[in-house]
Amino acid sequence: MSTDQRQRLWAGFWQIADPKIWIASTIPMAVGAAIAYEHRGSFSWSWFLIGVIAIYLLEIGKNAINEYVDYNSGVDRFVAPDKRTPFSGGKKTIIEGKLTLKENLVIGILTIGVGSILGLYVVATREFNILWIGLAGVFFALFYSLPPIKFSYRGLGELVVGFTFGPLITVGTYLVQTHTITLDVFLASLPLGFIIANVLWINQYPDYEADLKGGKMNGVVRMGKKKGVSVYALMFAGAYFFVLVMAVFSNNFLWLLPLLSLPLAIRAVRVAGRYFNDIPRLIEANAKTIQIYQLTGVTMVAAALLSVLVG
Repeated sequence: MSTDQRQRLWAGFWQIADPKIWIASTIPMAVGAAIAYEHRGSFSWSWFLIGVIAIYLLEIGKNAINEYVDYNSGVDRFVAPDKRTPFSGGKKTIIEGKLTLKENLVIGILTIGVGSILGLYVVATREFNILWIGLAGVFFALFYSLPPIKFSYRGLGELVVGFTFGPLITVGTYLVQTHTITLDVFLASLPLGFIIANVLWINQYPDYEADLKGGKMNGVVRMGKKKGVSVYALMFAGAYFFVLVMAVFSNNFLWLLPLLSLPLAIRAVRVAGRYFNDIPRLIEANAKTIQIYQLTGVTMVAAALLSVLVG
């Protein structure tokens, strides 16, 4: 392999890995770990870091397989130049000539394989019951795009993403730290699930025409752009409802801190309602939804850690 080929492959790997979006999985891990520390007063960095690496690898594998399927189906190729945004068209490794179809598939298989091995190590040496959560994570990573299930092509991708990056990762991190699962950590995971599903939902707007042409029948394609804004608003409402439930259930009103992101959510919904057919202007809603997810996660971590400080 020539130097140019190695450089291309290396650049393509990091483009498909896309470290800037690892925040999607880092936030639920941080929330689960912070609640574990709040409850137990102890924290294992080594087990947390092993979990981080395993989940990042599964995320890279999911990205690579999704890139492979979306290119073959045409949805990445059908995105018009005026609809391309930082939030559209997958990772663009094949479109831009960074990786071939085969290379994406190999990266997907290898990273999911190594991530699974790390998960089995945790099962064997730390917490057996993480096996079921790990199996679910691998299943969703593989069949998010791959046939015969193809969740993202059947209008179930939002549900899978919300469940994975909400309850699955948050509760799994807590389980590895504490060897148990509690209702309040599950409740805390639900706002994250709703909001990360909303990140995916609003990011489907720039790809609407391409997804429709390629047969990717996600939620926005099935409902249409205008009706989809109502779902976008309802998912934010669901997130903030469970923030309130968590505060009441825990009898700890520090858990109202995530409501600090509510003004951003109101603005994002207004932008989406006005500009769902104007992609350049809609980008504000795409960006704000990511900011809401980040702020919600940070305030949840703060709520858990401040609870320790105030006793």
